[in-house]
Amino acid sequence: MARGEAIAIGSIGIGCLVLGLKGAAWWITGSAALYSDALESTVNVAASLLALGALHFAAIPADANHPYGHDKAEFFAAVIEGVLIVIAALSIFDEAWSTWRNPHPLSMPAQGIGLNAVATLANGVWSFLLLRAGRRLRSPVLEADGRHLLADVVTSIGIALGVALAVVTGRLILDPLLAAATGVYVLWSGMRMISSSVGGLMDAAPEPGVVARIRELVAESAVGALEAHDLRTRHAGRLTFLEFHLVVPGSMTVAESHAICDRIEETLQREMSHLVVTIHVEPPEKAKHHGVPVL
Repeated sequence: MARGEAIAIGSIGIGCLVLGLKGAAWWITGSAALYSDALESTVNVAASLLALGALHFAAIPADANHPYGHDKAEFFAAVIEGVLIVIAALSIFDEAWSTWRNPHPLSMPAQGIGLNAVATLANGVWSFLLLRAGRRLRSPVLEADGRHLLADVVTSIGIALGVALAVVTGRLILDPLLAAATGVYVLWSGMRMISSSVGGLMDAAPEPGVVARIRELVAESAVGALEAHDLRTRHAGRLTFLEFHLVVPGSMTVAESHAICDRIEETLQREMSHLVVTIHVEPPEKAKHHGVPVL
């Protein structure tokens, strides 16, 4: 089993534990705010199941129908997770509105807040591990899951403080107001996740710093060539695809130009093992006198 899949299975277990704790907190208190927190944890479990399926599918080697691999499956899963988060936000708004119209005192608030705190601590630790693993494995779906859990931690802390304030002050109206505020934050989180994942599906380029470093490495390692131009990059899950045109002297042999290409690829992949490089060699008359100058 791949490392990413093992982490996704761990997320399912942690998600079920947190859902049980937060569901119990809502059940014993009847709080709309704690209901919103429990509902978001339901999305967490569904998202972890999606992540497991996406990681398994993305690990399938390239084949005749998918010569570039299956890594984009992770972006699809992240988009679906974002949609689930938006649906959860709408349900939170519905519960907040219902409680606003019919406010009721909270029962056993201390026990509910305590259960919520234990669940929040578990989520906080696991979100840190997910984010670290997602960056190390270059997994969009694990990073999306980690960011979602981190957002859940922030909202859970705010909800616990708000419920405590509602109990202390006796202002029951704070409970639905807090639930609605949580819904706004959850909605924003879902829309942000969808936007980020759609960028991956649309072949968005890597971060500007990564592109700049690629250009530097090409310039440093293409000694013997004249210039490199039309450099393009795109993300596809764990992989980044790079292609560009390399102009060489007309007197250079195929073997010599091929050796330069090999040197460029080796230099790039020593620092960025996730790169898939395609180089198109051209004669001097194809030079555009812009792009990446060779040092």
